[in-house]
Amino acid sequence: MQALWMVLGAFLFASMAVGVKFASASFGTMELVFYRGIVSVIFMAVVLRARRTPLRTPVPMMHVWRSAIGILSLSAWFYAIAHLPVATAMTLNYMSGVWVAAFIVGGALLYGQAQRQGPLLGTVLLGFAGVVMTLRPTIDHDQLFAGVVGLLSGMGAALAYLQVTALGKVGEPEVRTVFYFSLGTVIVGAVGALFTGLTPWSDVSALAAAWVIPIGVLASLGQWCMTRAYSHGATMVVASMQYSGIIFAAIYSLALFGDQIAPIGWAGIAVIVTSGILATALRSRAMPNTPAEDH
Repeated sequence: MQALWMVLGAFLFASMAVGVKFASASFGTMELVFYRGIVSVIFMAVVLRARRTPLRTPVPMMHVWRSAIGILSLSAWFYAIAHLPVATAMTLNYMSGVWVAAFIVGGALLYGQAQRQGPLLGTVLLGFAGVVMTLRPTIDHDQLFAGVVGLLSGMGAALAYLQVTALGKVGEPEVRTVFYFSLGTVIVGAVGALFTGLTPWSDVSALAAAWVIPIGVLASLGQWCMTRAYSHGATMVVASMQYSGIIFAAIYSLALFGDQIAPIGWAGIAVIVTSGILATALRSRAMPNTPAEDH
């Protein structure tokens, strides 16, 4: 059942990416971050009230740090979605599992325990080989920059993993964590949109406007499903099911956008998925309670 929650969450995130892709034709990245946050805050406030979960938190600075990391990752991911095929952007963001493995290897090197991390290092190198294969078909300048931004979104998501784990260990309810993250996206998105410029609604296409609310709702539901799956399911099984989101994104890319990804690109996506699953299996001993990804 928990694996099914993860598959549902992955489907919702992939569907959200479709909305971001359509809406990015009229809105800038920070505007989308802002609107996503507004909808999520309202949605999660209703959930908090229904569950009678208090807003007061004993660890406010942990939420600030977690929100800062998550918002940077979210913004980078939205930018990548706008400028890359949906399947490619989704894959680069899901490199977060490989980044977590890279952090573990880095820590082992720092403390002189590198000899124990050979297999994990292998998954990291395999993952980055997949990145090269994935970006090679889209090597023009605009897409190369977007690819790097997408890769950084995965790194940010990995750092957010670690912070959400810490929040869970101190007993923070998942709905309150999601609420404060959403509140942070509203604040940062609003400030960013003021600096980058707001799009007049008279210039917004009907299709882009129609996606503003669904983006926030899909993001909230997807995050909730993933958090539920990780909270109650076997980490390895649940984490493996997370990569079903790439399959959904690939279907959307082909069916809705007619994206052309060369065979080596598809091979690279497969390599990244494989490396992520292997990295999850190997790091489960060191990090038994991997949290859900935050988008």
